[in-house]
This record gives sequence, C-alpha cells and structure tokens, in this order.
Amino acid sequence: MASTFTKMLSGRNTAVLLASLGVGTAATGYMLSDNAALSARDRSKLYPPSADFPDLRKHNNCMASALTPAIYAKLRDKKTPGNWTLDQCIQTGVDNPGHPFIKTVGMVAGDEESYEVFADIFDPIILDRHNGYNPKTMKHPTDLDSSKLTNGVFDDRYVLSSRVRTGRSIRGLSLPPACTRAERREVERVVVTALSGLKGDLAGRYYSLGDMTEAEQQRLIDDHFLFDKPVSPLLTCAGMARDWPDARGIWHNNTKTFLIWINEEDHTRVISMEKGGNMKRVFDRFCNGLKQVEHLIQERGWEFMWNKRLGYILTCPSNLGTGLRAGVHVKLPKLSKDPRFNKILENLRLQKRGTGGVDTAAVGDTFDISNNDRLGISEVELVQAVVDGVNYLIECEKRLEKGQDIKVPAPVSHFKK
Repeated sequence: MASTFTKMLSGRNTAVLLASLGVGTAATGYMLSDNAALSARDRSKLYPPSADFPDLRKHNNCMASALTPAIYAKLRDKKTPGNWTLDQCIQTGVDNPGHPFIKTVGMVAGDEESYEVFADIFDPIILDRHNGYNPKTMKHPTDLDSSKLTNGVFDDRYVLSSRVRTGRSIRGLSLPPACTRAERREVERVVVTALSGLKGDLAGRYYSLGDMTEAEQQRLIDDHFLFDKPVSPLLTCAGMARDWPDARGIWHNNTKTFLIWINEEDHTRVISMEKGGNMKRVFDRFCNGLKQVEHLIQERGWEFMWNKRLGYILTCPSNLGTGLRAGVHVKLPKLSKDPRFNKILENLRLQKRGTGGVDTAAVGDTFDISNNDRLGISEVELVQAVVDGVNYLIECEKRLEKGQDIKVPAPVSHFKK
C-alpha cells in the first residue's frame, strides 16, 4: 500500500498530486525539496532511458556508431564496483563529434571492470577499432622476446629517431578518468617506489610536475620529455586533467633513453627511445625495462591489469592488448608526394602522423610512421611489422630518387580470426 503512494509522490507531478489531495503548500515544498535531494543516479530513474539517449546525429566516432537506444537502455543504470557509469564512459564521445585526422573511439573506461559491466558497448567498439578482433571469442597473445626481431636497424639517412611505447595500469586502482586524489597518489607512490629499484643502464630519477624547479622543467622541455596539462577536449572531457598537476610526474634513466610518464592518460606510459635508426636496440631496452618494472611492482604486492581476451587494460579501448606504438620519424620527400603513399601505408597496416603527435599534421617531408594495430597481435609481431614496413617505405624512397617506379604492396596478413 505504502509503496504505491511513495512511487506516486516521487514522480515529476508531485506538486499537482499533492494539490489535488488538498495538501498545503508547506508540505508540497517539503516533498519537492526531498525529491531534489535525490542523487543524480536516482533522479535519472524518474525518466525512461529514451529521454536520456544522447543526440549523436552529427557524430563520427566508434561510440556513436555502436551505441543504440536498446544498448543504452540496458546499460544506463548499471555501474561498476567503483561507481563508474555508462554516461561517464561515453561523455568524451558525446562532447567531441569527431577529429580532423583520425576516427576517435569516443569512449573511455573508468576502471578495469568497465570492460565487463559495459561489454555490450565496449565489445562492438573493440571489434570496429581493432580490425575485426572479437573479444568474445578471441585471445590476445603477449610476447616480449626482443631476440626474435630481425632487420631492426634502419638507414640513418632517412630515419631520424626510433621509439617504442606502451601503457600499464595498476590493478585495484581506478583509471585516470575516475580515480580519486588518493588513488592517483597511490599510483604515483607504487610506481615511483618500484622504479627506485632499477639498476645499471635503467637507473634514473623521478621528477614530480608539481615540485619541479624552472631549470628542471626547461631541461625536460628541451629534451622533449615533458608532458603538460592536457588541452585536447578528447582528454579534458574524459576527466583526465582533474587536480592537475597533483601526483603527476616523469621518470627517466640517466641516459635519457627509458622514460615513464605517471598519471597522464594512463597510470603509466613506458617509453624506450633514441635518436637514429636502431630500432633493435630500442626494442631490447623496452622489453628488458618493462619486465623489470613489472617484477618490481609485483615484489611490492601489486600487479598490472591484464586478461586473456583484452591483453593489458588501459583507459582508451584503442590501446588495449599490447598498448604498443612503435614509431620512427622518417624523411620521405618523394614518396610522400606520390599519390600511392596512403594506399601503401594502408596495406602495410601503418599510420602516419605529424612529428608533433596525434593532433598535428605532417610538416615538410618528415613523418611519424607507426603501427596501426594494438590488439590480437603480439609486441614482437607489431614491432616487426613496423620494421618491415618502414624498410619498404625507405626502399620506395630510394627508387623514386633514382627515377624508378614503385609498387603498392599486397595487404599484409593480420591475426587469425
């Protein structure tokens, strides 16, 4: 009896109902103020999911393509154990219809459990972004044996620098879009404590963004190491910049070839880099350093987020699996002007960016060339694909220099579906 009456009073027509029952204005005001005090989550239940469905008619991202009214209705009122919701996952994609250079994902995870609780939307996005990888039926391979890499030294006349990076997340702590200040500081504490155990050519120092001197800051800028407060709306709308620069920092070894960012887009970004074309040495250092960091993390009772379907878990679905991007800055003045350039890159499963990063166009004849894939292929296979692909691009450039013709290669094979 009471529950029916309570439901009637909790609806949007509370005032009209009370007035029809002859209840005075004071009581009416009390009931309305009580209704206004409901949490945002509880208030959303006063309306059907169709009333909350976002307007995505002008959007071009993976989330907008995958999200249907039925999926939204099924997931809107769910939450992860860390209280992360579907609307929080998709907010960046709602606020950012598209991107001038790449098709964005339009969705982030707030914690490891997001990929399970909201699998009905994450799975089709993963299928779309990762070239047909089906997380329901497929398993992701991991292989950090750098000795398997072949032909990993490029012609230094063309390749200016080489880099391999990935991300790692600490299990049990929320990801950057959702973490509390305490969780973010715990990530910093866990990682910095572990990094202090690195020895030999991996030994180095941590620089907290909030505690840097001007001289330290300028040195890191000059070395192209410093990451600053995110200004891209893709990141700010996902909550990445909250409390900046609290608990953010940069660690690098003494030779400045092994670098770890803490609490930027992911808990950690691990980078091996150096000038020139020796990708083999860069990858050796990457694999060795990553294994040592994981061991030191585990010694302190923590572990990385990983599962057999999605590989390593990171904030953006685009980085699941290996999280790996192997890239070089390469000069291709003739090939870049050839109308077949983009098709060659497509068939080699490579992507090009400006040397300033994802938000920049290419300047002149130098490009940042890297792997397009992350999930369903091992680390060794991805770096090998970049090595083989870049060597092919350089060979094309040399042929064009001699006035010879080039061919568009056949599409490279991908993972077995």
